[in-house]
Amino acid sequence: LRVNQDEPMEDYPLKVEGGKEDDSRRFGMGQTTKDQMRTNVINEIISTERDYIKHLKDICEGYIKQCRKRADMFTEEQLKTIFGNIEDIYRCQKKFVKALEKKFNKDHPHLSEVGSCFLEYQTEFQIYSEYCNNHPNACMELSRLTKVNKYVYFFEACRLLQKMIDISLDGFLLTPVQKICKYPLQLAELLKYTNPQHRDFKDVEAALNAMKNVARLINERKRRLENIDKIAQWQSSIEDWEGEDVLVRSSELIYSGELAKISHPQAKSQQRMFFLFDHQL
Repeated sequence: LRVNQDEPMEDYPLKVEGGKEDDSRRFGMGQTTKDQMRTNVINEIISTERDYIKHLKDICEGYIKQCRKRADMFTEEQLKTIFGNIEDIYRCQKKFVKALEKKFNKDHPHLSEVGSCFLEYQTEFQIYSEYCNNHPNACMELSRLTKVNKYVYFFEACRLLQKMIDISLDGFLLTPVQKICKYPLQLAELLKYTNPQHRDFKDVEAALNAMKNVARLINERKRRLENIDKIAQWQSSIEDWEGEDVLVRSSELIYSGELAKISHPQAKSQQRMFFLFDHQL
């Protein structure tokens, strides 16, 4: 998961100051057109959330529930590896879509004030961090299982019984990763068509920054886990390791390179490979 948090701010509408016209008027976009564009973005947000809820429901009820009935094929640990915390995400998203629908103005969608919903759930959305970090493990476990025909047939039967579209399970499990990446893009588009005088403007602006921060946090946690994994692999490659594990105090390799070891002034220098980790000095 890597999200570009640095969207060009020049695309966003400018606040009206000193009687100057806003972006929509300077570029020839009338208010009616801008309201229609905002309506389109709002409708897309609501529609995609409803589709996403159905998608999560299909995974939880179509796959996980069926897998739990087959203890002869799956351990609980395997299911945790394959599906991560997607059930927690499903519960969170059900509440989120209800909050969105309460703020949705059916008669005048462009007047909907949805920014506060994203602000309210920004902390809960951090549960995506665990899911995104686990996703590579899920892919590896699925790849291992689908080399055995009975698992291929079982997963296909689950899909057909739930009447899901013709996509493999690993494709379905990628959706939450894509979803958390899409929120900043949707909010940037919404902000673009929200007038500074709109009651939702400040909340949408804050929500965009909040969701960028969520994506940034997820990326940072993923980077740390990748660093920890690299350190663990590095240490396991060294024979006859002595002392405590590097990971007891460190989580990042700061620098590595060759240094010359000199025991005393007259001694011949010896080339050594040195590694500098955080919190070791």
